[in-house]
Amino acid sequence: MDVAFSMPDRLAERLQERWGNLPERALEAVVADAYREGALTLGEVREILGHSTRLDTEAFLKERGALLTYGEEELDEDVEAARKAQI
Repeated sequence: MDVAFSMPDRLAERLQERWGNLPERALEAVVADAYREGALTLGEVREILGHSTRLDTEAFLKERGALLTYGEEELDEDVEAARKAQI
């Protein structure tokens, strides 16, 4: 889905000068905020942003001050993945 928003050109130009790719920056802000609020999982953030590794996604969230949640379910998944890797 494509999402669009409008703002005055002079402000968009100023923000683009400061941040570069404004649409990408807007997407990253929405995704980081959604993760913070629990609306997206780490895997979903990775999928949306096209990160190649979980570490890339964690670094992205850390840069934006989003606290990483690591619950019991994620721990169980990691333990199971580690067990399968040893087989």
